[in-house]
Amino acid sequence: MATWAGTEVSALNPLRVLWLTLAATFLLTLLLQLVPPGLLPGCAFFQDLIRYGKTKEGAPPRPAACRAFDVPKRYFSHFYIISVLWNGFLLWSLTHSLFMGAPFPNWLHGLLRILGTAQFRGGELALSAFLVLVFLWLHSLRRLFECFYVSVFSNAVIHVVQYCFGLVYYILVGLTVLSQVPMDGRNGVVIHCNHRIPFGDWFEYVSSPNYLAELMIYISMAVTFGFYNLTWWLVVTYVFFSQALSAFLSHKFYRSKFISYPKHRKAFLPFLF
Repeated sequence: MATWAGTEVSALNPLRVLWLTLAATFLLTLLLQLVPPGLLPGCAFFQDLIRYGKTKEGAPPRPAACRAFDVPKRYFSHFYIISVLWNGFLLWSLTHSLFMGAPFPNWLHGLLRILGTAQFRGGELALSAFLVLVFLWLHSLRRLFECFYVSVFSNAVIHVVQYCFGLVYYILVGLTVLSQVPMDGRNGVVIHCNHRIPFGDWFEYVSSPNYLAELMIYISMAVTFGFYNLTWWLVVTYVFFSQALSAFLSHKFYRSKFISYPKHRKAFLPFLF
C-alpha cells in the first residue's frame, strides 16, 4: 500500500495537478467563507464569482460592472447538452475500441497522452472506465431532462466565468474518465420567486441534499474504478469541496432569510457540517 501511494503521488500528470489545484482552490474558498466577516476585507468581485442564483442575494452590493457579466441560470441546460454530446462521443469511441478493436481518433489519442493516460494495470480498468462513462452519460441525460421538463427557472443569474467553467468541466471530466484507460504507447411558468423551508427525507438532515447526492454519485463512480485510483479520487475531492461551498452558501442564505430555520440541520454532511 505504501509503495503504491508513493508511486501514485510521485506520478503527478497534468490531470492530477489540475484536479488537485481545483480541490485546493475550493477548499481555500470554503475556509474563507468560514472566517468571521470582520476579519477579512470584503471583495464584491470575489463573492460574485463564487455565488450564483439565490446565494447572490446574501452577497455584498453588486457593482454595475459585475451585473454586466451575468447570464441566466437557466443556461445550466447548456452544461448537460455539452455533456450528453461530448461524453456520448467518448462513450461511443471507447465502446468501439473495447468491443470492435477500433483505435481512438488520432487527435483524441494525442490529447489523452498529453493529459496523462493511465499506464498501469490492465483490461479491467478499461471496463471500469466504460461503466463510469455510462453512469456519467446517464447522469447528464437525467439532468438535461430535469432542466427541460422538471425545473422552473426564475430570473436568477450566474457569472459568465461560472458558465464557462461549467462548460469546460463536463468536457474535462469525461476526458478524465477516458484517461484511465491504459493505452498503447423543465419548461414551465414561474409561479412565484419566493423560497420556502423544505421538510422531509434528507431535508431533515441537510439544507442541500442535491449537493450531497451529487457527491455520492461521484463517490460511486470512484468505487467503480476501485479504491486505489488516485486521479478519480482527486475528482471526488474537487466535487466534495465545490459542492460543500455551494451547500454552505445556500445554508447561510436560508438561515439569514428564515428565523425559524431548523437549528439542527446541517449544510452539507448530516450531523457534521
